[in-house]
Amino acid sequence: MDPANETDLRLVSEPGSGMTIEVAPHRCFACGVLDEHGLHLDLHVDGDRCWTELALPDRFQGWDGIAHGGIVSTILDEVMAWSLAATDNWGVTARMNVAFRKPVRLGRTIRAEGWMTKAGRRMIETSGRIVDAADGTVLATAEGTYVAADDERRRQLRARYRFRLVPASADGPAQGPAAAS
Repeated sequence: MDPANETDLRLVSEPGSGMTIEVAPHRCFACGVLDEHGLHLDLHVDGDRCWTELALPDRFQGWDGIAHGGIVSTILDEVMAWSLAATDNWGVTARMNVAFRKPVRLGRTIRAEGWMTKAGRRMIETSGRIVDAADGTVLATAEGTYVAADDERRRQLRARYRFRLVPASADGPAQGPAAAS
């Protein structure tokens, strides 16, 4: 994808889930494709759950060979926030609590998962975790509270990001600018 081409769409889906989230390119450090220094997370959704798998490169190091805690927190925040968007909710992080259980090793594949636990009119609660993808060891857990966007703000965000939930086709999700029409 050419980051300069604002008409390209970033596709976020879980194979077999029957749902694809389509969003336009943007500069979010975690999930955007336009931030050259960002994580460029490949996010997948299933109902009110979101997940991603990745191996963090050395540039995200804290202590020697270990991912910086801020990066671990960012990944957890992102999967918990996208668990809202997967059900067409939008919100901003009000508070987040992270428990670092074991070091997240650089270069080793991890799986981050986030899900909604309670949805109120204005506040949405979530949980998340990062596990070692190979053996399932829990590396970090989190709880988050998000302030839900009102209807008008949700409309603005959907328009800005050309956000759509669409069924995945048998041939895979639609791609390119035509998918946004």
